[in-house]
Amino acid sequence: MWLILAFLSACLLGFYDVFKKKSLRENAVIPVLTLNTLFSSLIFLPFIILSAQGHISEESLFYTHQYGWAEHRYILLKSLIVLSSWLFAYFGLKHLPITIVGPINATRPVMVLIGALTFFSERLNVWQWVGVLIAMVGLYMLSRSSKKEGIDFKHNKWIVFVVLANVLGAVSGLYDKFLMASPENGGVGLDKLAVQSWYNIYQFFMMLAMLLLLWWPTHKRTTPFHWDWCIILISVFLSAADFAYFYALGLDGAMISIVSMVRRGSVVVSFLFGAMVFHEKNLKSKVIDLLLVLLSMLFLFIGSYN
Repeated sequence: MWLILAFLSACLLGFYDVFKKKSLRENAVIPVLTLNTLFSSLIFLPFIILSAQGHISEESLFYTHQYGWAEHRYILLKSLIVLSSWLFAYFGLKHLPITIVGPINATRPVMVLIGALTFFSERLNVWQWVGVLIAMVGLYMLSRSSKKEGIDFKHNKWIVFVVLANVLGAVSGLYDKFLMASPENGGVGLDKLAVQSWYNIYQFFMMLAMLLLLWWPTHKRTTPFHWDWCIILISVFLSAADFAYFYALGLDGAMISIVSMVRRGSVVVSFLFGAMVFHEKNLKSKVIDLLLVLLSMLFLFIGSYN
């Protein structure tokens, strides 16, 4: 079940990347991200209120536990990690083709894997190791094909931004496992919906401060902001993708290294839209990279049942 939810999350995450790219075209990053965190907060706020008032039973999938500062400090740290990752990711995606950013993002699980092996004693079988190695080969080939578009992985700051976003994203993934795991298993044992709800709310207030202090005073001299209805869709698809992700992690036997790898299958959706909607270039060589990612997903899927 947790693997099916991981694939569902991957599909939703792909559409999230597409709407994010559409919203950022000739648009200011900070207000787009601020609105994203606002709409995401508004999606989960009713669950918090209705749960506190007793209108949602504790057995419900949408029940949100009430916590004190002892637990909220962990969620606040989650917000800082995720928001830092998002800032790098949004700026990188704004200036790079989505058909390059997607495959780079597909390498995040490799970082998660290293952390999972180190901190959670997870072990991969031969099929899963083959899947990881194929994904790494795909990244190397992508770095070569991207040079045809004048993008040098070693000297392009937006590539660095995307890489930093993935490093922080990997840290966030490992931290999620720690938050969801029971105290008996060395975790905090927090409710998944409470984490998802409150970290969005904390992020909104952080972004609001950045909007007022950093972007607004200079907005007339920098990239202007214009409304795009895709901004709402960013929040809807991200919230749905994260809900499936957190629910998967909360199930017995869920492996963060595999869930994280499968979620990177979102590159399939973003790649197809990059070709059909954004009309990006050099697609033939990138298709090989995409096929390698798909092949790595297949090996991981087979490995999870062996």
